[in-house]
Amino acid sequence: MSEKAQIKVNDNGPYLVKGNVEMVDADGNVFETKKAFTICRCGHSSNKPFCDGTHKKVGFESEPRVE
Repeated sequence: MSEKAQIKVNDNGPYLVKGNVEMVDADGNVFETKKAFTICRCGHSSNKPFCDGTHKKVGFESEPRVE
């Protein structure tokens, strides 16, 4: 049985994706990923859609919580 997938919203940072996940682009092409990877939320990564840590340099702030 495959591990349950999880997406964690990191405070002031990227989405952390863990588990058996296939990520595809708008044309259906599959991105090469690892068992855990991060997706950019700030929009400034030079390695989109993946996070490259630029959110720290641009002062990205977002701390959403479940209501």
